[in-house]
Parts: sequence; C-alpha cells; structure tokens
Amino acid sequence: MKSHSVLRRVAISFMIAGVLSLLTSCQGVSGNSTVAPGTLSISPSSIAFGNTNVGAQQTSTVTLANSGGSDLSITQAVLSGAGFSMSNLALPLTIHAGSSAPATITFAPTGGGNFSGSITFSVTSNQTNSQVVLPFTGTGDATGPGVLAANPTTLAFPNVQVGNNTSLSETLTNTGGATVTLSQANVTGAVFSVSGLSLPLDLTANQSVTFTVTFTPTAAQTASGSLSVVSTASNSPLSIALSGTGTAAGQLAVSPTILSFGDVAVGSNSQLSGTLTASGTSVTVTSASFNNSEFALSGISLPATITVGQPATFTVTFTPSSSGLASASLSFASNASNSPAVQSMTGTGTTVQHYVNLTWDASTDAVGYNIYRGSVSGGPYTMINTSLETTTAYTDNSVSDGQTYYYVTTSVDSNENESGYSNVAQAIIPSS
Repeated sequence: MKSHSVLRRVAISFMIAGVLSLLTSCQGVSGNSTVAPGTLSISPSSIAFGNTNVGAQQTSTVTLANSGGSDLSITQAVLSGAGFSMSNLALPLTIHAGSSAPATITFAPTGGGNFSGSITFSVTSNQTNSQVVLPFTGTGDATGPGVLAANPTTLAFPNVQVGNNTSLSETLTNTGGATVTLSQANVTGAVFSVSGLSLPLDLTANQSVTFTVTFTPTAAQTASGSLSVVSTASNSPLSIALSGTGTAAGQLAVSPTILSFGDVAVGSNSQLSGTLTASGTSVTVTSASFNNSEFALSGISLPATITVGQPATFTVTFTPSSSGLASASLSFASNASNSPAVQSMTGTGTTVQHYVNLTWDASTDAVGYNIYRGSVSGGPYTMINTSLETTTAYTDNSVSDGQTYYYVTTSVDSNENESGYSNVAQAIIPSS
C-alpha cells in the first residue's frame, strides 16, 4: 500500500511537467511572430537632369517601393529648390509590403545656371517614423531659343448683349533664353479686337507683356476667332483661341407712361411713383434726365440693373416754382434696344390768395368808416381804404403769407368829423 501511494504521486508530477512543457512551447511560438517594419526605397536614389533650356522642361519618373515586411504610409513630401516640382503622387499614400508607386519629378529652369533641390518623404510604419530624402540637380541653359507662352491659353468671353462689349486681359511671356521679337498680332473674327499691344516689341528672357482683347458682338449668336502672334520665338506663330456669345438686347418699359400731378400749390410739392420693367433679358439703366427742373427723381440709384421679373420702382416729385401748367419728360438711358424709355408728366402750380374779412357794429350819426392796419398792436396804423366805406364790412386782399396784422376802424359823420380808433382786431396769415 505504501509503494502504490508513491507511484501515484510520481504520475501526477509527470502530468504537471507535461503541461508546463506545453505552455513553454506556445510562448516560444508567440515570440517568433514579430514582422519587420516597412522600408521606403527610392529608385533612382538621386536625379541629375543635366542641361535644360530656359522655357523648356525635363521629367523623370522615380519608383517608391516598400522593401520591408509590413505596410508603410507616406504622410508628407516636402520639396525644396526653385525650378523643381512633383506630380502623380497623392498623399497620404499607403504602400503594401513588396509593392511600389511611381512619382514624376519635373525640372523647368527659370533662368541660366545650376539648380539643386530635394524631396523629403515622411514615412510611418508599425508606429515607427522615418524620413527618406531624394536629391536632384539640373542646369538651366539661357542660351537656348526664345519660347513664347500665353496666359491664358484661350479667351472665352461671357455672354454680351448686342451693342455692348467686354474685355479680357492676355499676357505673353518669353519663357526661353534668347530675346523674342513680336512683329504681328493677327485677329480673325470681326467681333474681336486687340488694344494695348504696340508692335514690334522685344521680350527678353522671362519678360512679359499684357494687353487687352475686346469682344463686341453684332448679332445674337456664338462667335469664334483666333489671335495669331508672329515672332522670332521657336514656337511662332502662337495661336490663342477666342470665343464668345452675343445675346439679344432686352427692352425697358416705364409705367405709367404719364404722371398727372394735378394742382399743387406753389412752394409745396407732390410725389407720384413709377416702375421700370425689363423684358427679354436684364437691362442696365445708366442715367435718367428731366427737361424741367420743377420735377426730380428719387428712390433709385443709377446705374441699376433691372432683372426680368424684378421691376424697380422710383419716385417723381413735382415742386412748382410758379403758377400755371407745367409739363416734362423723364428719359431713362440704358443698354435696351428701345433706349431711351420716356415717361411724360404734367402738373399745375397754383397760388393761394389769402385775405382778411373785417366787420364791425354801426356807429350812430356815421356816414362812413375808415379802416386802418398796422404790424404792431397799438400802431402806428395806416389807412388801407381808398374811399370812405359806407357799410360795416371790409375785405383786405393785400395781405402777405406768414404775416400778422392788427386792424382798427373809425367812424366819420356828415361834417367829416372822424372818431377815435375802435378796439384792435388781430389777423394771422398762414405761410401758404
């Protein structure tokens, strides 16, 4: 019994040792699974462009390869050096292990001499950051032929109403080495013209000239043409395509066609509204004018563009300076086909006549009365009747607007004896 117990303990010990051995083996497999990070390799590792004429360019394609064991990501590419550029590489870019991607490097010297530069690629793989540098060199040759470049290469004009015009700028640059002489600028298409370009003209290397091309459509249709520049450049003649569309001019209507102000007192004013409406296409109103200074325009700021379906309102004010009938015409000048649009108006200036009616009680034994007027209460007073007034009423028609008057009367008997002044009566005349 005793030795049986010992054997049993040995067997258990063996089983535990086996388990421990298995665990140790698994841990060993896990430790051997580490993958190497991605590594960026560039081929070629440097670029020498050699001689390149000023105004020309050379390109070189490089291969960006991942020679590591896991993916890498190019997060940034910083370029330095004048005359160099990179294309065909969108960042950020992931390159799988064993894969590659191309990139294009271009050298376009801006002048003569030696040029150098580089691109620094920022790379991330397995949380490890690194930088890889691609250097390059090149030489600009300023002794090469002149080359003429246009900016923009074509001129496309916006829609222009018939009867109007619009202009665009064009720039010519000598991107080559030798001086270029411009001798001719020939335009095809009668609706296009060139201004601001005096020929012949010399352009040294990198020198530019800017001038204007104008489109003046004569019909509502699409037009095309070209500008051909003849020069001593290696790419002469240089052709610039021209295009534009003429559109029909709109029409402008003014309503009502007649404004009637009626009677307006001199010194006061009256206002009436009008409306401008465009049809066909938008119309630009440039100015407005009257032929009578008693009328004035307000409520609209000119120049103004009237859009189809969006009428514009305005106000006309009539301020008569004298009595009598007044008439005028308001003319709106615009780019409409029916310019000018005209509105007629009439009004009558009237004068308000103020007067003072006086009445008093009859006096015993009086055969008539005298009426006196002054500008201050208590006098002095001046008699305003030209003959003895035999009634007890009098109308003073000689008053002025905005004045204050004081009146008294006296009675006269048959012996031509005149009494003293009566009580004072005040009259205030309105301003209008």
